[in-house]
Amino acid sequence: MEVSSVQELCRYLISCAIQRCRMSDELCRLSVVLKSSPLSNPPLLRISISDTGVGSCLEEYQGLKYTSGPNSLEKWDGLIFIATTNGLIFIATTSMHENEIHQYNLNVKEIVSSRRLAKLPSKPKNGAKFSGTEVLLSTLETADGLVTCFLQKMLILKVPKLAIELVVDCGNSHGSRPENFVSANEGITFSSSPSSNIDSLKSGLEDYVFKHANSQKNICHSCFSSGRENLKVGSGLACRKENHRSTGQVMEAVIIISQLSEPTSPSCFRACGTKTEVLYFKDFSPCSISQSSLSALASIDWKSYGLILRSIGIQDGYASLEWENLTPYSHIDIVLHCYHKRVIIPPAKQRTEFDRSLTRKAIKLALDDLKENNAGVLLTAHALKIRGYAPDLATTIAGLVLSSSDSDFRKECFSLLGLQSQDMEREIVENCIKERIISVIELNDRKPQRSREHAPFLFEDERIPEPDDLAEEYEEDEEAFSSLDS
Repeated sequence: MEVSSVQELCRYLISCAIQRCRMSDELCRLSVVLKSSPLSNPPLLRISISDTGVGSCLEEYQGLKYTSGPNSLEKWDGLIFIATTNGLIFIATTSMHENEIHQYNLNVKEIVSSRRLAKLPSKPKNGAKFSGTEVLLSTLETADGLVTCFLQKMLILKVPKLAIELVVDCGNSHGSRPENFVSANEGITFSSSPSSNIDSLKSGLEDYVFKHANSQKNICHSCFSSGRENLKVGSGLACRKENHRSTGQVMEAVIIISQLSEPTSPSCFRACGTKTEVLYFKDFSPCSISQSSLSALASIDWKSYGLILRSIGIQDGYASLEWENLTPYSHIDIVLHCYHKRVIIPPAKQRTEFDRSLTRKAIKLALDDLKENNAGVLLTAHALKIRGYAPDLATTIAGLVLSSSDSDFRKECFSLLGLQSQDMEREIVENCIKERIISVIELNDRKPQRSREHAPFLFEDERIPEPDDLAEEYEEDEEAFSSLDS
């Protein structure tokens, strides 16, 4: 596998660690430690990635190649220090009872394969019983922004049975004090059933939104004082069956619309805006969005969900969607996660592309789920226009009912409306009728255009006139009534 930046290398190493933890039946721990030495000449950053999974094999690293462009600003010595608890090259499991930690130096910039790997003296475990691996790489960079944002976004996944920890240790002349940016028990879930993955993804994205894209350590209570009431969430899952040729592909999509009151501080403005950064994960690790998924995003009929897409592009490997018609102080967050049902090690061998139709189906299911479970959300422009006629129509119908001198007629109308007394105030009757009209419009708008049938009646009674008959009595807004059964 070729990597062209330290960030890509870190992504690959963390992905390997996650896959090893996924293969384990035990609770696992993934730690990423960044230790900066600014006083060294030149300044040095050491990145340590360790896990307690099933253990690594050297095959995961021997195929790594580092290819930096002529204009690359990164400076890296190309050395990876590998410590494993298994000295056998092609064994992917590690015994908990092994007495030594086997160590190697791997130079991924070395062209001659026989010179790339050097075995170092082993270290005793001193009676400790653990499995796993640790990878250290040294780079002449600063810690700011290299792994912190990357790992915090990884918390969105909340991988089952995996505890995640990020520690940044910036040394100085007065000594250093490590700061734990991400707690080891954050992002951990204990359910390993297939259906729990997308639930964890929903929960992780909600936490991400609550923290304004992890710009804060805790939930922003000034924006989300009422908790999840500000969030409208939808999810979709599409999968392909596993067979002798395929490990089975799964695509998960989660979409959140957050609707806030006016933001209270400059840091909260990230929660609003017309741009959506689509977070993309593959096999439980963040990565750049695939071309097939980008094509799927562009092919969605967003207008059928009341959204107008102004532009779509790629920025820093992430798909960026810009909307034309979002309401003030609202924002849309989208996350896509594709993975294989059966784990394959090493991840570098997983070259299969997730097709466009699988991604498209997951996104549409998430949109349908969001629309189905949140009344009044993602209505089409046509439904919004028709809904604007509801107040006038409700006023007219309420007037007809209340002005009637036929007590039996009024009693029956009130019964159909679910009202107990015929002496109700006019405003209450109007609101009741308006809510029923709006519910009919919204219910019909949720159905796909090709499968829409006649909308349900406002009142469940055969003697109530058909919508077309009502339209003749209210000719000014004939379009409004004809939409009720479109």
